[in-house]
Amino acid sequence: MTLVSLNAQHIVPQSIKNEVATALTYYPELADTPITVKFKKNIKKSTMMAQPKFWSLFGSRKKRKYVILISEKFKISGKEFHTKSIDPNIMIGWLGHELGHIIDYKNRSSLNLFWFGIKYFLSGSYIKEAERAADTYAVSHGMGDYILDTKNFILDHADIEQDYKDRIKKYYLSPEEIMILVAEMEDK
Repeated sequence: MTLVSLNAQHIVPQSIKNEVATALTYYPELADTPITVKFKKNIKKSTMMAQPKFWSLFGSRKKRKYVILISEKFKISGKEFHTKSIDPNIMIGWLGHELGHIIDYKNRSSLNLFWFGIKYFLSGSYIKEAERAADTYAVSHGMGDYILDTKNFILDHADIEQDYKDRIKKYYLSPEEIMILVAEMEDK
């Protein structure tokens, strides 16, 4: 998989370069934040995952580096699809959600991030809090339509495994909650 530079800080797969560039335009505060986006063979229970690069946690918060891992494939009714071949708006929405996580991580100390990671893997209520926060960051950055497209793609696609849909319903903002947030943003 060929990686290319969008700028000095952002390294991304060539195949989704435009989608990553679009998602990043909604987060101008990440322009100088080192972020690498790359495909991974398989991510358990997820399609994408944002995290700080481990060794960067031992330096200054301002010099922290991040990675967004994207599962190369996801299953719909037992049939595998390549993630890079999904609709661009859905990919932009997924990336916008992951960039919302990075915004959240940037505001945390390294010790807080270690604790965050432990709580995320041990507590369902903490997963819900973190995932809903990432959705909220994306919506507040103007990505509401993309987040809705992604959510509706997952929830309305008849062939996506019910376990995955149930996880989305349990931990993430619903389409109705997203529409309420979008309306609140427009009223401001």
